[in-house]
Amino acid sequence: MTPDTLLRWYRNLVAAKYDGSKQRGPGRPQTKLDIVSLVVRVAKENPSWRYTRLRGALYNLGHEVVRNTIKNILLAHGLEPAPERGRRTSWHTFIKSHLGAIADADFFTVEVLRGFGLVRYYVSFVLDIATRRVHIAGTTSQPSEAWMMQIGRNLTDCV
Repeated sequence: MTPDTLLRWYRNLVAAKYDGSKQRGPGRPQTKLDIVSLVVRVAKENPSWRYTRLRGALYNLGHEVVRNTIKNILLAHGLEPAPERGRRTSWHTFIKSHLGAIADADFFTVEVLRGFGLVRYYVSFVLDIATRRVHIAGTTSQPSEAWMMQIGRNLTDCV
């Protein structure tokens, strides 16, 4: 048996564990054409309305459409809902001006092969946006409230 064989078995175990092809459906249905034409018509007739106001007007007409769908429809038709949209601070400008004060915290998982099968470990990490350094805050196989509180204490310790 070679190391490649062991790695292949490990990859097959992980792939089988997360194989969701049997539960997968055909996908999200497309927005109906009458809704699309209504969104475009209301946006053209009311050029100062933003996504939320358009959503409220459509709801009053009996159509429940989420903001992101309205945004995608308008972008596909080359329309912007409000003229003041260009006067706002962009994310790029905001992040550049606050780089030293922003950090991102998240989790990722790692599958570890143990004697009794695959075990999922949760890794908490913090990304310093300014330097792009990743700091591992902790790992556990059973995340709990107490563990998260300890991670928070470790991250906010001034020493």
